[in-house]
Amino acid sequence: METVFTPFASFGGGLLIGLGAVLLMLGLGRIMGATGIMSGLVFPDSGSEFSWRLALVAGMIVAPGLIYVLTGSMPAIEVPISPLMIVVGGVIVGLGASLGSGCTSGHGVCGLSRLATRSLVAVPTFMATAAITVFVIRHMFGG
Repeated sequence: METVFTPFASFGGGLLIGLGAVLLMLGLGRIMGATGIMSGLVFPDSGSEFSWRLALVAGMIVAPGLIYVLTGSMPAIEVPISPLMIVVGGVIVGLGASLGSGCTSGHGVCGLSRLATRSLVAVPTFMATAAITVFVIRHMFGG
């Protein structure tokens, strides 16, 4: 398994995610955590909450099409696992986000910038878990 080094694309993506988080906080006073946004979309509290969440998720869905229009090719996406494993992984991530009171985007992008105590604990936990998972999959299972 090869990991591709993409510093410019990664930097650009990080800038756009950060800009989106700042604009959402300035405009609506809301934190841009993907799990919380999806949860509020599936289980809305109010119409105004539903509309901005729907707009944000729609933007995430439409963005690859916009990239295609601008560049003439779709972003390269390779998923080397079965659909069943994607569902299992999604359930595990959802449970972890519920237990951790947020997801990596909410804690990592927004929580750390606000110096939230639980984010200062959650993000190193996410990173350590990811490092251990990569080690186990690549070196113990040969993936």
